Amino acid sequence: MNNATRILFSVMLVAGVSACAKKAVKPAPEPAPEPVTQPQPVVDTGRYKVGDLDTDSCLRQRVVYFDLDRTEIKPEFSAQITCHAEYLRQFPNARVTLEGHADERGTREYNLGLGERRGNAVQSALSAAGASMGQLNVVSYGEERPVDRGHDESAWSKNRRVEIVYTSAN
Repeated sequence: MNNATRILFSVMLVAGVSACAKKAVKPAPEPAPEPVTQPQPVVDTGRYKVGDLDTDSCLRQRVVYFDLDRTEIKPEFSAQITCHAEYLRQFPNARVTLEGHADERGTREYNLGLGERRGNAVQSALSAAGASMGQLNVVSYGEERPVDRGHDESAWSKNRRVEIVYTSAN
C-alpha cells in the first residue's frame, strides 16, 4: 500500500468511527408501573329477574296483534319484542311457545297457515333482537281458539294475534 492509500484509509476510518461516536443511544424507557386495581363488588347487571315475568309492565304484554291477512309486526309492538328478547337472552334456559291465531274469516287451512306465518314473524323478530332460536317454538291454532267469539271487526281484531307463552321461565 502506498502512503496516499494509507492516508485515505486512515481518514475514512477516523470519519466512520467519529460518525458512530456522535450517535447517542437512547436508554430504553422504563416500563410503566402496573395500575393498582381494587376488587369490584359483584353487581347484578341483568335487567330482569325470574319473577319479573308477572310484574314487569313490558314483559306482562304477551300478545302481538296483526292487521287483516297480514304478517308484518306493527311498530307499536317493537318495544315488547325487545323486552322479551332481552329476557330470553338473560335466561338461556327460558322457553317460549309462540301461538299464532287468525280470525274466523277464510278457510281452516288458510287460517292455520296464516297463524303459523304470524308466529314465524314474531319468532324472527325475537331472534333478530337477540333471543336464541332454540328457545322459540311456533304453533298455529288458526281460527280454533278465538278470544272473542263475536262476528264483527272488533272481535276479529282481537283474534288476529300471536300469544307469547312461557313454557319455562329460566
